[in-house]
Amino acid sequence: MRPVGLADQSEDTTVEGRSAVDAMAAPRWPQRWLGSIRVRILALVVILPVVASIGSVLALRAVLFEQLEDEVAVSLQREAEEFRLLSTGIDPITGEPFAGDLPALFDVYFAREIPDEGETLLAFLDGDLYQDRRAQDAADADEIRPAIDYWLSLDRREEGSIDTALGLARYVALPLTGRDGDGLFVVANFPAFEQEEIDEAVTTHVVVQMITMVLVAGLGLFLAGRVLRPLQSLAETAPTISDTDMHQRIPVTGRDEASLIATAFNDMLARLERAFAAQQRFLHDTSHELRSPLTVIRGHAELIGLDDTAADRAATVDLITDEVDRMSRIVNDLFLLAMSEHPDFLQVEPLDLRQVVLEAHQKVSVLAARDWQIDAPDAVPVSGDRQRLTQAIVQLVANAVKVTTTGDRIVIGTRVHDGNASLWVEDSGPGVPSDRAEQIFARAARGDSTDGAGLGLAIVRAIADAHHGTVTVRSRPGSGARFVITLPAAETTA
Repeated sequence: MRPVGLADQSEDTTVEGRSAVDAMAAPRWPQRWLGSIRVRILALVVILPVVASIGSVLALRAVLFEQLEDEVAVSLQREAEEFRLLSTGIDPITGEPFAGDLPALFDVYFAREIPDEGETLLAFLDGDLYQDRRAQDAADADEIRPAIDYWLSLDRREEGSIDTALGLARYVALPLTGRDGDGLFVVANFPAFEQEEIDEAVTTHVVVQMITMVLVAGLGLFLAGRVLRPLQSLAETAPTISDTDMHQRIPVTGRDEASLIATAFNDMLARLERAFAAQQRFLHDTSHELRSPLTVIRGHAELIGLDDTAADRAATVDLITDEVDRMSRIVNDLFLLAMSEHPDFLQVEPLDLRQVVLEAHQKVSVLAARDWQIDAPDAVPVSGDRQRLTQAIVQLVANAVKVTTTGDRIVIGTRVHDGNASLWVEDSGPGVPSDRAEQIFARAARGDSTDGAGLGLAIVRAIADAHHGTVTVRSRPGSGARFVITLPAAETTA
């Protein structure tokens, strides 16, 4: 009977431990989001313009405020100078100098002058407001009474700034002495309204920029997702690829750098798949081809002790040795077939197939007593591997020798026709049944009248394929066969 609670506690601990591990293994969504490469790239691309934009907006605001201050100062000085020049001039109504006639001076000035934006013009006689004129956004005289009291207390020209109920005001005050009493002329400017306009314009600019940045960020996030989608597909596809399933591919829709990476990855997978298929095919062919000679060798090796005489034992040894030689040839042929899928299988150079045929004829004519003939009247230029093409001819000739007897005709020939070069070996043997015309080029195929391993014609096809050509057989049963290798002909120069 188990102690109550111990197992439950252990299970709870395990569950808690598993939950803790899962929590550590699976990053929280902010970490996943901030860890995304597209988010980091987008943040870098967006944050820098945002910071630059904020800095430029603040600098623009400061420049606009400074320009406004300069414009206000210039406007005040201009109004004051215009009033001073008018006061030294002539009254257009009387044609006489003003000469201290302050009411006439004020009447002429206010009849001519229109206040600038944010500007208020004031004229006082003996402490009382005589005339005033203001812009729509400027202060009325009743709204700035404390400032007016201060200006009336002045006894000389003054310019500066003063706080009012409508904000800070820049002013120029000109105390005047007239024939009938003292006066005061004041031009004041209230930039608060224009400053508010600047702030509103800057705020609108900032809002528009922020909205634009948000839209750009959203669009950039979407486009970055599309651009990086091949990489995400690569990350999702790679774990699903195993040594038994390499058919997965990454969809490629664009031509950007990420798509090039995906394309390169797909090409790599295709190469690996071909290499793996070649390896599997090599192993399959090896096991298939070597099974028969190994069985023969084992069977005779087990029976060698039962041979009664030395001659019987020698015959058994000869048979085993022959099977070992056959196994060696099979292994060499299989290795050659495996190498045919490598990019360095061929050493391509400009060739004349007629010369290759002549050289091959000299080599094979000693294989057997046959009626050897050559049908190569003209030069046949191609780009190919001399040794591999010679090897293909030797394989076809060896096949022809097996199906013919002494004195039978074997012809080696070559021609150029319609831009293709043909290389063939023709024999007068029993021919190939039409239903086997294609099968005989497959690996491990055997002809009806041969005891070969069925790799010779497969090697010929591999050599033809490597040269971007084809190999076919033309035959009628009982009338011999012609095995034809067709290759792209090379262009000749005049």
